[in-house]
Amino acid sequence: MFARICTVSLLAIVSLFESTTVRAQTLMIEPVSIRMSPSSMSATLTVTNKSSEGMAFQVRGFTWSQHDGKDALAPTDQLLLSPPLGTIPAATSQVVRIVLRKAPEEHESSYRILIDQIPPPAAAGTVRVALRLSVPLFAEPAAQARPILRWGLEQNGDQIELVAKNDGNRHETVRDISLVTPSGTALRIESGQLPYVLAGSSQRWRLATKSLSPDAPGSLRLTARGEDAIMDEQINSKF
Repeated sequence: MFARICTVSLLAIVSLFESTTVRAQTLMIEPVSIRMSPSSMSATLTVTNKSSEGMAFQVRGFTWSQHDGKDALAPTDQLLLSPPLGTIPAATSQVVRIVLRKAPEEHESSYRILIDQIPPPAAAGTVRVALRLSVPLFAEPAAQARPILRWGLEQNGDQIELVAKNDGNRHETVRDISLVTPSGTALRIESGQLPYVLAGSSQRWRLATKSLSPDAPGSLRLTARGEDAIMDEQINSKF
């Protein structure tokens, strides 16, 4: 799954003035997610400039944590990135080498690699769109690592949220979540949330409904696609 290619293209549409033009930049990165094993504390990231003009870029590394379902990034010196700055000519690629200073011992470490386009000064009447790409990096510990998820529903103000708490020492990736009442009614979950539940952290997904119907007094059936297996379990609908 880590060998996939991700193409990101942004196009700003400006209609305020007829004389205003827009330039878009297109980047391709490979891989879209990085996993480092204890025996290999280095990796590479290929950044390809798909546009018709050169592009300056900056690469930075951050520690990545989750606090009650919210992501937080902090600068770190644990990742060595080379080159941290550079220019990619049109239709060419740049390989960025990543080295981890110290491997984790008990718990998986999570990082984010940010690749920022540094746009040149915009000419008069031109709007330039700067891109930022974010690549997750997971460093596996020397100890055996696995995720352990606990699921539940919580009332947060007037919003019902599906909560996953990871008591394990490795992240889990959760996709294609389905939540069904005992009578077979599917509860829609709002999209847009990242699928990662980091080790020792929690993630939240909002339900589109504000309240559960009377036909859901007990357990709800949850199914989802994890990184290594399909999840299928019962969740108590009572708060």
